Amino acid sequence: MRQTTSAASATTRAALAVLAAAALVSSAPLSAQRGPEIEIAEPFKVGTFEIDGVPRVALVLRDALIVDIEPANRALERNPDYPPVPPPADMVDLIGRYEYGVRLRLYEIVNDLVARSRMSGSGRADFVHDLEDVRTLPPIMYPGKILNAAVNFYSHVNEAGSEEERSEARRQRRENRGVPYLFLKPSRGAVIGDGDQIVIPFGRDRTDWEVELGAVIGRSAKYVSAENAEDHVFGYTVTIDVSDRGGRPPGGNPMTSDWFVGKGHDTFAPMGPWIIPKEFYGDPMERLRQTLDVGGERMQEATAGDMIHTLWELVEYGSSIATLFPGDVVNNGTSGGVGMGTAVRGETRFLQPGEVVSASIDGIGTLRLEVVEETEPPGGTGARLPPVRSYRGNR
Repeated sequence: MRQTTSAASATTRAALAVLAAAALVSSAPLSAQRGPEIEIAEPFKVGTFEIDGVPRVALVLRDALIVDIEPANRALERNPDYPPVPPPADMVDLIGRYEYGVRLRLYEIVNDLVARSRMSGSGRADFVHDLEDVRTLPPIMYPGKILNAAVNFYSHVNEAGSEEERSEARRQRRENRGVPYLFLKPSRGAVIGDGDQIVIPFGRDRTDWEVELGAVIGRSAKYVSAENAEDHVFGYTVTIDVSDRGGRPPGGNPMTSDWFVGKGHDTFAPMGPWIIPKEFYGDPMERLRQTLDVGGERMQEATAGDMIHTLWELVEYGSSIATLFPGDVVNNGTSGGVGMGTAVRGETRFLQPGEVVSASIDGIGTLRLEVVEETEPPGGTGARLPPVRSYRGNR
C-alpha cells in the first residue's frame, strides 16, 4: 500500500510540474509563443560557415550578412520575455526541430536585429559577420542520403543523339513517363561547398556538369503522396551532379553500367551556398529557373516546365523505397546542355583544369567552384579505376 501511495504521489508531483511549466509558458508574451502567426521582418536563409575556425550554423540575411545563431540566441535570451530555446547543434538538428520551436526562435532573432538596428553601424552585434569574412561550408555536413533523378528533363533525353533521334525519344517519353529513376549519391567526401574545388579524378578526363535543385527533407517521409510531399520539405538549395562519363573498363564483371563510377567520386556533389526555407521561396514547380555556366559561357538554362516528373513525384517515389529523414536531399535532375550532349553546342565538351563552374537558381543563390586536376596517385596493384584513355583512347 505504501508503494502504491508513493507512486501516486510521484505522479501527482510530475503532473503539477507540467502544469507549472505550462503556466510559465502561457504567461510569456504572445509574440514569443505563436510561431505560425509571427511575422518576419525580412526573409532569411540558413547555412553552415566557418567562424573563428569552427563550423557554425547561421542565418543569412540579404545574401551578405551571416548571423551566428548560438550567440544571437544567447543575447536574445537575456531579455526575460524570451524563454530558453536550445540552439541547433548543426544543420540537421536545425532542420529536424524547425517546426518544433526553432523556426519561431529564428524569426525572433531576425525581428530583434531589425528592430534594434543591430546589423550595421555602431550598434552592430559582434555575432553578425560579413559574408566575405567567413568561409562558406556545405550547408548540411552531411546529408544522410542524397537522391538524384536521372534524365528528368525532356531537354536532357537522348541529348547525344541526332535531332531526329532526340525528337523521337522525347515523344516516346511523353507518352510513357513511367515512374522516376533515382540513384544514390555519396555524401561525406562528395559534398563540397561554395568556393571549394571540383577535383577531376586522375585520368578521368570526361568530367561533366549537371545543375539541379536540391529539396531538403524536413519531416520524415515514408509512402508520402505527391499531393502531400511539400509538407515534408524544409527548403531548397543549389546542387551540382558532377559526373564521370568515362565508364568502366571492359573485361571482368559483365555489367556495363556503373553508377558508382559515374557519380561517386569525391567532390562530385557540390551543394549550397545555403538553404532557403520553403516559406520564403514558394512553389518550385512554378518559379524554378536553374542555370549553369562554365568559364563564363552559359551551358544550361531551364525551368520546371521542362521536367518529366515533378519534384513532388520524386519525393513520392523515393519515399516508397526508403524512409526520407530530415536533412536528406532529393535532387530534381538536370536539363539539356550537359558536356556529353551535342544538342546545344554541336559537340561534346568536358571540364578542364582552371575553369570555374557557376551554378545558380533564381531566389536561392549561386555556387562557384574552380576545377582542378588530381595528380597521379602512387602505388596500387591494378585494381584501381584506370584512366579513361587506357581503354577508350582519344575522344
